[in-house]
Amino acid sequence: MQRRELLAGSASVAGAVVMTAGGAQADESQATFDTVMAFMGAMGSGDMNAMSALMADDMVWQNEGDASLPWIGRWEGKETIFGFLGTFSQNVQTTLWENEDAFASGDTVAVFGRMKTRLTVSGVETEPFYFALRAKVRNGQVVLWNWFEDSYAVSRAFHGA
Repeated sequence: MQRRELLAGSASVAGAVVMTAGGAQADESQATFDTVMAFMGAMGSGDMNAMSALMADDMVWQNEGDASLPWIGRWEGKETIFGFLGTFSQNVQTTLWENEDAFASGDTVAVFGRMKTRLTVSGVETEPFYFALRAKVRNGQVVLWNWFEDSYAVSRAFHGA
């Protein structure tokens, strides 16, 4: 199953907390949280139009990890990001996705969870591993998607180890 299919249900995250200082800060945190969860839901359902509407034109998508993997690196702007997502979906099938915790404070959301992937080039599936996401929102659109995964496990699976 593709990551975009598994993300469809992620709008209801177990352990979701919106960090608040009250008033405007609480409103901004909730709006930021809702935007990031809507983006994840659009990605999960494969709704590229909704994703595009939730992306700032100057959005940056940064995947940390082993640079030998074709989806690790920094992509800037919608068109570049959609190109990257094509590369990603050709290489990775997500077989487990569980958001465990999510927090929002102001313009920033952090999501933590577990996942497993099957790498199409090798056919190898990873064991479950933890991921982390840091996302930032401006004016109701995602401006930063900073992804962290167990790069070692994913790299070993990609290279058939």
